[in-house]
Amino acid sequence: MKKPVLIAIFTHFWLSLAAQEIDLFNGKNLDGWYMDVPDLDKDSKLRKPFLVRDGNLVSLGTPNGHLLTEKEFGNYRLEVEYRFAGKPGNCGVLVHASRPRALYGMFPQSIEVQMMHENAGDFWCIVEDIQVEHMEKRRGPRENWGITEGKERRIVNLTDGSEKPLGEWNRMVIECKADRITVWVNGDLVNDGFGATARRGKIALQAEGAEVEFRKVALTPLQ
Repeated sequence: MKKPVLIAIFTHFWLSLAAQEIDLFNGKNLDGWYMDVPDLDKDSKLRKPFLVRDGNLVSLGTPNGHLLTEKEFGNYRLEVEYRFAGKPGNCGVLVHASRPRALYGMFPQSIEVQMMHENAGDFWCIVEDIQVEHMEKRRGPRENWGITEGKERRIVNLTDGSEKPLGEWNRMVIECKADRITVWVNGDLVNDGFGATARRGKIALQAEGAEVEFRKVALTPLQ
């Protein structure tokens, strides 16, 4: 077999391996993740807000905190399937997470993709920043913009009404490629940002008041 053919076969094999989906949640335990929950520092007897139940990763909502991947990632497509188990409320997926407790002594430096009921797909800037088209319409007056406490950190999504009725499973896809972050909810494009000030980091799930079940958290590397 000629050398160019061998190279082509090897390249195709390597690329196909690189594009394989990686399950960040194995359905059994929280291997590969760790919790950062400030209230547990004060009282170790408090319940831990993240657990595995009936094959799902569950955020109990309180005490507030984050479940973070041990590894850092860049250039990937993240697929998350989730539902609010009881009452609707707040939660989020944080990408490019780095310095812990960088905002309000709670949130790691990151860019949040909002999962709050009826607001799925909003961006929240947490000591990192990102741009979108029509910024002033979606973020408010320019003089109020910022990435720290007291600043306008929310960038409203492109469309509401993409979420399933309460109790049904939602599919959120977050594509992080270079300095761009694109988000779909149940197939609808809900946000598309560029110029992100971070390009890689850990992935985090929130405990922020409401119980949320995750049945899939999977990552596919991008070329």
